[in-house]
Amino acid sequence: MSVLVTGSTGFIAQHIISHLLEQNYSVIGTARSQTKAATLQKKFGNPSNLSIDVVPDMVKPDAFYEVFEEHGPSIMYVMHVASPFFTESDNYKRDLLIPAVEGTKNILEAIKKFGSETVKHVVITSSVAAMFDFTRDEDPTYTYDEDSWNPDEMQEALIDGGHAYNASKKFAEKLAWKFMEENKSTINFGLTTVCPCYVFGPQQFDENFGSVLNTSCELIHKLVHTSAGAAVDNSFVGNFIDVRDVAKAHIAAIQRPELSGKRLLMISSRFNAQDIYDVMNEDFPELQGNVPKGNPGTGALHHWAGAVADNSRTKELLGFPFNPLRKTIDDTVAQVLRCEK
Repeated sequence: MSVLVTGSTGFIAQHIISHLLEQNYSVIGTARSQTKAATLQKKFGNPSNLSIDVVPDMVKPDAFYEVFEEHGPSIMYVMHVASPFFTESDNYKRDLLIPAVEGTKNILEAIKKFGSETVKHVVITSSVAAMFDFTRDEDPTYTYDEDSWNPDEMQEALIDGGHAYNASKKFAEKLAWKFMEENKSTINFGLTTVCPCYVFGPQQFDENFGSVLNTSCELIHKLVHTSAGAAVDNSFVGNFIDVRDVAKAHIAAIQRPELSGKRLLMISSRFNAQDIYDVMNEDFPELQGNVPKGNPGTGALHHWAGAVADNSRTKELLGFPFNPLRKTIDDTVAQVLRCEK
């Protein structure tokens, strides 16, 4: 009983793999190079139930064929986590839109070709970006939930990096649900999409701090290194979810039939930079006087009057409490400080 996890070197995927291994699943990961594959295998301690295959370019139509040809009917579950998450590019279509959409299409087509009888469930890591109308962020009359979709089309997607990323997640997820509908008579697997917002939390391995951090974690890292005299930039605002909760949601999706056909909106709470600095100053004496203090207690966590996220259905379906901001920031900052000693 194997689980295929694409993009296994990524922040979220490493936590997913850790949870799977703890529960004695056999895991087949994918990485873009043999070096990355070997490095990840070593980080996990080279367990016998983890193998990492090389998929150098998931945009190629046959990108995942070799994985299925090698592992065959042992693949019972697929978690498609691989997708670009950045906003700086000189070609949004090439770097964001095409990889997200084609990667999703290619993994689904590979499952259809090789695993239509053996794969039981597919989980795709989507994003709140696929759900949310970003033009209404400060509109208190706007509530979005598991049925909502980002209204952006291709015209908006090419405006800038933010629009391109948001649209890439929408287009990829829409493709997945359309695929399921069009192929329902020939496939036996179900689909769940996991839609997180900003994903914070500690790296799975301390040594990951020696390389480039993912976009969400880099934002926290920068706050730790902002000088005390700097103004608090509360344009850094949004919703967050702990990476460990995102991983748990992926695992739940393959274990619980009632999650099939569902979109899971993964949000713990609102936050801005002030909220994060409040936690840093209250819980880390060594940071007091070294990071901004701002105006404690005035952050978005308790004083937000804009768009409302209603993920009550997701919380009820999953049945476990999400980590609060303090827990997530405490664990993340503790790791940063530990790794930089």
